[in-house]
Amino acid sequence: MIVSGSASQSLAASLARALDEPLATATYDRFPDGETLAAVPEFDGERAVIVASTVSNDAHVELLQLQDAVREAGAEEVVTVLPYMGYGRQDDAFEAGHPISARAVARAISTGADRVLTVNPHERDVCEFFEPAATAVDAAGRLAEPLPDALEDPVFLSPDAGAIALAETVRDAYGTGKTDYFEKTRRSGTEVEITPSDVEVAGRDVVVTDDIIATGSTMSEAVAVLSERGVERVFVTCVHPLLVHNAYTKLSSAGVEAIYGTDTVERPVSSVSVAPAIAEEL
Repeated sequence: MIVSGSASQSLAASLARALDEPLATATYDRFPDGETLAAVPEFDGERAVIVASTVSNDAHVELLQLQDAVREAGAEEVVTVLPYMGYGRQDDAFEAGHPISARAVARAISTGADRVLTVNPHERDVCEFFEPAATAVDAAGRLAEPLPDALEDPVFLSPDAGAIALAETVRDAYGTGKTDYFEKTRRSGTEVEITPSDVEVAGRDVVVTDDIIATGSTMSEAVAVLSERGVERVFVTCVHPLLVHNAYTKLSSAGVEAIYGTDTVERPVSSVSVAPAIAEEL
């Protein structure tokens, strides 16, 4: 049976349809003292596939409870799917005394899972923190699907060199276009400096790609540079559309034509599902 965390109900339903497997009805509650309770009263199966994006601390606890609940209900195999892995960007101890948070949460999740899948982790190395190692599912190609059919001499642009493979994947799935990237230097945990690349964008459509958009600040700066260079239209695509605080407003104000994301994080811009990519891996 497919079991959904509260933050991933639409994706779990899509995955159930893709696999032609039943979708369990999970329940979510909160006690007066703030503690949460996630349960699966109707679970009946040998394999449980839990689909839960860990977008908050509560979501992490909820996932651990769901893993325990299905095991208690008789599941012989527990597969945990993390469409979005919270703390996945904290893959190192960046200062003395800091934890490697990705490792800490991976260890906790591993205790209740026989197998773990996660979609486009920010750093693939985090998969090694799980026991056994998690499988990284690449759903980036899905981002080409909602793009307009007739982009004008498109350029697929990533915010930094490290994400150029993502831009290339989206370009290849779209079928035509050039790829390039911005130079991005992180000055602090909240401050990023963007140096424009030499790509010619005047009169062309640009698709800016990234794995995660959180506050939208970095992406807005990139779009502003493109506007200064006479870009025709700018579309923004990302696998994980966190879009916290006023990120959507920032991007729209910067001149973005449209924002497209997947349903790893369920937002109004989640215009394409990663369910087929997960289903193929399962």
